[in-house]
Amino acid sequence: MIRCPFPKTRSVLLALVALPLAFAQTSSAADSAQSLDQLLEQTRNIRALKAKENAAREREFLANRSEQAALLEQARARRDAAEARSKALSAQFDQNEIKLKELQELRTQRVGSLGELFGVVRQVAGDVSGAIHDSIVSAQFPDRDEFFARLAKAKNLPSIPVLQQLWFEMQREMTESGRVVRYTGPVIDADGRPAEAEIVRIGPFIATANGKYAGYLPSEKKLKILPRQPGALMSVAERLHATSSGYTEAVVDPSRGVLLALYVQRPGWVERIEKGEAVGYVIIFVGIVGALLAIFQFFYLLRVRTAVSRQLTRLDRPATDNPLGRVLATFKGDVANVEEDAEVIELRISEAVLREVPKLERFQAFLRLAVAAGPLLGLVGTVVGMIITFQSITESGSSDPRLMADGIGQAMIATVLGLGIAVPLLFVNAGLTAMSKSLVQILDEQSTGLLAESLEQGRSADPLRE
Repeated sequence: MIRCPFPKTRSVLLALVALPLAFAQTSSAADSAQSLDQLLEQTRNIRALKAKENAAREREFLANRSEQAALLEQARARRDAAEARSKALSAQFDQNEIKLKELQELRTQRVGSLGELFGVVRQVAGDVSGAIHDSIVSAQFPDRDEFFARLAKAKNLPSIPVLQQLWFEMQREMTESGRVVRYTGPVIDADGRPAEAEIVRIGPFIATANGKYAGYLPSEKKLKILPRQPGALMSVAERLHATSSGYTEAVVDPSRGVLLALYVQRPGWVERIEKGEAVGYVIIFVGIVGALLAIFQFFYLLRVRTAVSRQLTRLDRPATDNPLGRVLATFKGDVANVEEDAEVIELRISEAVLREVPKLERFQAFLRLAVAAGPLLGLVGTVVGMIITFQSITESGSSDPRLMADGIGQAMIATVLGLGIAVPLLFVNAGLTAMSKSLVQILDEQSTGLLAESLEQGRSADPLRE
C-alpha cells in the first residue's frame, strides 16, 4: 500500500491507479460478455465493487490522518520536553560554574603552605632523581628514576601515597648505601651480550659480577662487565665472591665508579714500552744484556770469593781452582827463586796477580757504558717523541691539551726506560766493583805476604849471605 503524507495527493494517486485497472477489467468483461444485458450487468457489478473499494480507501485515509496527527503531537511533546531539559541543564551548568569558582577559592585558601610543600617536594624529587639515575643500586631496583622524574615535573599536588613512596625510595637508597648485597641479576658481558650472573654490590660504590668488576649503564639500567679489568685487584674480587660469610678484603670506589674506570684505562708496562717505539726497545735490549752480564759476573765473583775464603784457611796447600791458589802455587816450594833479587820476585808476583784481575773485573766496562748510554738513549727517544707530537698537532690543526699530554707522555717513556736501566745498573756495577776490588786486595795482600815469606826463607836458608 502506498502511503503519502499529503491526503489530497494520495487520493489523486489512488484514482489514477484505479482507472487503468477498471479499464482493464471492463475490457476483459466486454470481451467475455455475450450480449448487451450481460455487459450492462457486468458494468453495474464493477461499479459497485469499485465503490466499495473507494469507501475502504477513504476510511483508511482518515485513519492514517489521525495517526499522523497523533505522531505530530508526540513529536511536539518531545520537543517541548527537550527544550525544558535544555533550559534546566543550562541553569544547572551556570550553578555549577558558580559553585566551582567558590570551591577553587576555598581550595586556594585551604592549600596555604601546601603550595610551598609541593615546591619542596618537586625540588627534592629533582635532586634525588639525578642520584638515583646514576646509582648502582638502580641495577637491582630499576624504574625508580622514572617515578622521581614524573614527580619532579608534576603540576598537581602530590597525594599521600605519592609522598609515602617518595619517602620510601629515599629511605631505601640510604639503607642500600650501607649494605653489602649478593644477588643474581642480568648483566652485559664484555662482548655486549646479556647474561645472568652472581652480583656482589658494596653499597652504591662498586659491584662485581662472577669475580669481575662491573660498571653501571644508566641507559640500559644494567651492570656491564668492564672490558679492561684491574689486574692487581682481580684477586680481591675473586675472594669477595668466594666468601659467603664473615669478613674479607674488598675494594671500594668512593667516587662510585669514576676512579675505577680511570684506573683500568691506565696502560700496562707492555703498552708503555710499545709507546716508546724503536728507541725503547734498544734501551731495553741494552738493559737486558747488562743485567745478564751482571748476574753472571755476580755469581762468578760469589763462587770465587767462596773459593778464596776456603784457600785462606789452607795457605800451605794451594789449589788451582781459585785465583789465590794459583798465585800461591807460582812460588810455593821454589828454592831457586829465593836467591833472586826481590824486585824480580815482586814483578813475578804482580804478573800472577794481574793475570787474575781481568776475570775479576770483566763486564764492568760494559756496565759503565750502559749506565752512561741509558739516559742518552732516553733523551734521544724523548726528542723523537716530541717531534712526532708536534707533527701530529700540526697535521690536526688542533691545540687540544689531551693530544699534547698524550704525546709528551709517550715521549717521556723513553727517558723513564733509560733511567730505569741506568740507575739499577749503576748500583749493580758499584757492587760488582766492590766485590772485585776486595778479591784483588786479598790477592795483593797475600802476594805481598808471599814475597816477604820468600825473602825470609831465602835468608834463613843462606845465613852467610847476610
